[in-house]
Amino acid sequence: RDRQRGRDRQRVTHRGRHKMQRLHYSGEPVADAVSTDIQTLNKFSDQQFAALTEILFRFVTEPTESERLLNELGEFASQNGMSLGPLKNIVKSALLVPNGALKRNLTAEHVKADFIALGLSEEKAGCFADQWRLHSAVLSRQALGQTITVNQLVDMEWKFGVTAGSSELQKVGGIFLQLKLVIKKGNKSEIIYMELTLPQFYNFLHEMEQAKTSLECFG
Repeated sequence: RDRQRGRDRQRVTHRGRHKMQRLHYSGEPVADAVSTDIQTLNKFSDQQFAALTEILFRFVTEPTESERLLNELGEFASQNGMSLGPLKNIVKSALLVPNGALKRNLTAEHVKADFIALGLSEEKAGCFADQWRLHSAVLSRQALGQTITVNQLVDMEWKFGVTAGSSELQKVGGIFLQLKLVIKKGNKSEIIYMELTLPQFYNFLHEMEQAKTSLECFG
């Protein structure tokens, strides 16, 4: 009996430590409501989870397409015999991670760690992280574009670096660019650090030049 009580105390201590863990995407501890929604995803089959992840990433890469998202969720719910209301709640909670990760320029490893902390299985969290890597070029440009578009850019510094070690072998020896952006939010200044590969940075510059040309045409 004493041994059982000891195990129960260990479980409670572990759960308490788990809840106190701060998430990368928000800087806040795990919220019960969000964790409950995310854990529901563990009941999805691998095929269902992969299909839903594709829907989520279509929206994350094109956030203005909210109507398309609702239509796709309706179809997904119908095909899998699910209620649309609870599915919307799950998706709303799941989107908190990529949206927060975009604002903080997080890596796929951070995204995976956050989903695991929220109660998602390691396999499914890995699946989501793989999609994050797959869309990393688009997401990085989008994050940088959103930061500069929404806020006034006061100052920018950059420096080049070479990846010495990485969990992804192909990135070792790759050149990357570290950006330090000083943006103005109301009466306050905020510093944001971002990291882009050279191709991502050049693509972003190309898109900014195209946007500038379009604005000049209308002007």
